[in-house]
Amino acid sequence: MNLELSEEQSAVRRLAEEFVRREVTPYATEWDRAENVDRAVVKKLGALGFLGLTVPEEYGGSGGDHLAYCLVTEELGRGDSSVRGIVSVSLGLVAKTIAAWGDEEQKRAWLPRLTSGDAIGCFGLTEPGTGSDAGHLTSRAVRDGGDYLITGSKMFITNGTWADVVLLFARTGDEPGPRGVSAFLVPADSPGLSRRTVHGKLGLRGQATAELVLDGVRVPASAMLGPAGKGFSVAMSALAKGRMSVAAGCVGIAQAALDAAVGYAGEREQFGKPIASYQLVQELITDIAVDVDAARLLTWRVADLVDRGEEFATAASKAKLFASEAAVRCANNALQVFGGYGYIDEYPVGKLLRDARVMTLYEGTSQIQKLIIGRALTGVSAF
Repeated sequence: MNLELSEEQSAVRRLAEEFVRREVTPYATEWDRAENVDRAVVKKLGALGFLGLTVPEEYGGSGGDHLAYCLVTEELGRGDSSVRGIVSVSLGLVAKTIAAWGDEEQKRAWLPRLTSGDAIGCFGLTEPGTGSDAGHLTSRAVRDGGDYLITGSKMFITNGTWADVVLLFARTGDEPGPRGVSAFLVPADSPGLSRRTVHGKLGLRGQATAELVLDGVRVPASAMLGPAGKGFSVAMSALAKGRMSVAAGCVGIAQAALDAAVGYAGEREQFGKPIASYQLVQELITDIAVDVDAARLLTWRVADLVDRGEEFATAASKAKLFASEAAVRCANNALQVFGGYGYIDEYPVGKLLRDARVMTLYEGTSQIQKLIIGRALTGVSAF
């Protein structure tokens, strides 16, 4: 694994840093308080090519490799994880999955719109009663002539109220568990599909999170993505790469915590000198710095494996597990450096902690990641 960035990768990182400095960081607190990111940011992300990274140029993408994608995702996470989530889902879970599993008509219909920011995608897997046990989802798609009628509900769907297309998973067969699930590309304005914004979240407050309810939503059979009954494979392949994206976003949170802690420790004085001069404050900062480096290297390893065409799913689970837990530790340590000021939202570390906490839950909880890693090591499934 080469740890030195190419000129192109370095240029992408600088572009992302500048975008975040100008278009994200100044508004992050405002968006958090309002529970709403300015939707205009989506078109700006598209204009810079950030919504098309790794997608072939012939479908409107901007190409590039997965390390460049991780660099952008890290910078977005450093600025505001709610913005990072827009990219991770619309590009990472939806557009990349269409590029991997879609037929030519589906790619032509959706990828140019998604990569430009003219359209947004959401990933309709989680249900009110099935989170970690996604293979037993209950939404159902019933064949009706040349169409399918889809009924069911989805919960905690990122981009849900903004989306133009839902990559939706529903049961099409009578086989139990994952084997009976298929994937569909469902236009979000389809009759019978209603959406409700989820308010009052602990973190990622600016992100459009929604509950989706489908009541006999009709889609043509051509809307199925991938073969019938292979929807669970579609979902798991998307989530394997998605965990790399979450890990990169967590590195961004941890790096932001380090930046804030170092800056504040050099300015804040107690007992007549900057608190950076005290050993236990330096211990807190050192712990953050080590977590940042370790999480970043684990994440870059996943990107390297993906780009070389090697198996990466277990490495992605390791990166996601470590980076998400590390982001919580880093934000918590940074808050300790800030003391009481860290507890109010005039300073950034409280938001970092709130945003970090959900990273241990979605796209597979930390406990699920441990079971995936354990299964890979032992050959025995514990779930």
